[in-house]
Amino acid sequence: MRKLDVSRQEKETLDDAIDHWLKLDILDARLAERLRDSYEVKGFDWKRLAQYAFWIALSCVVLAFLSLFADKMVLRWIERLYDTPDTVICIFCMVSAVVFYAWGFRHKRRYPDKTFSNEALMALGVFATAAFIGYLGKIIDKGSGHFSLLFLASVIIYGVLAVKLSSKLIWVFTLVSFGIWFATETAYHSNWGFRFWGMNYPLRFTIFGAIITAFSVFWQHRFKPLKPFRQLSYVIGLTYLMVALWLLSIFGNYSDLDKWSQVRQWHIFYWGLLSVAVSFGLAWYGLKRRDNIAREFGIVFFVLNIYTRFFEYLWDNINRAVFFLLLAASFWYIGRWAERVWGSGTKQKTP
Repeated sequence: MRKLDVSRQEKETLDDAIDHWLKLDILDARLAERLRDSYEVKGFDWKRLAQYAFWIALSCVVLAFLSLFADKMVLRWIERLYDTPDTVICIFCMVSAVVFYAWGFRHKRRYPDKTFSNEALMALGVFATAAFIGYLGKIIDKGSGHFSLLFLASVIIYGVLAVKLSSKLIWVFTLVSFGIWFATETAYHSNWGFRFWGMNYPLRFTIFGAIITAFSVFWQHRFKPLKPFRQLSYVIGLTYLMVALWLLSIFGNYSDLDKWSQVRQWHIFYWGLLSVAVSFGLAWYGLKRRDNIAREFGIVFFVLNIYTRFFEYLWDNINRAVFFLLLAASFWYIGRWAERVWGSGTKQKTP
């Protein structure tokens, strides 16, 4: 019988689960032994190697494209093609996108287990789609400057493709394009200023991230085509929310860096307090509801906010030696606490 390859951490989890079921008499000793013999620690993480290899391959494609512009011969060739109509380039990009999507979809149906190669083909289709939308915008541009509509078009195109092709990667680009559209649309309606309805970018994206997160938690599962992307939307929504909230705690609702630099940080302490409170609440919710995503976001940004406040309020107010000693003491305490947690977990696993 072919054994299941698992990581060392996964093996420890499975061993703990089997021991727990043995104590509860859910399993007998014979079945437990058979289950333990059905898996083994893998010698090398080929899955991660495949993932990194495809990432590097895509990066090399981008670098190869950029390196073209450093080659004199290619530059002369590009100069000859400079007069190529935008319509021709637009059609070429559209055809390329269709080819990559069709190739990726076909490859996914034939080899569903080859996740990374399938997503790499989808990524090439996404880049070709972006180029197509950009040149389409140049063709239909009437000088209004309202190019945020192109990002809205990309949101719709990526969203439809993500659902039709069942691609989580394209769904990521959908939500990223949605964020870019939100930023450019609000900037357009504020005459390309930094304020929209009295809000700077961090405050705007705090609300935007909260809406995305709320949609993923309370409403997305009601739409059957979008249900498979619910967790992904949750992660991206929290990323928008927590990063924007952290930036808001630093810059406040200021849109002018000169004015912000003249203000002491304690004048905007309430934004920092809000950021710490949301982070702590998210960590508490994650621990109580066993929501690993909320717990990790909450803990990471809670620590980040605490140390951000530490630098803001103490860097210019105490001696540098004392500052770094306090910093060292805090990290020492965190290390000791983590060591105790790890030690207690190890003792529980020891029979």
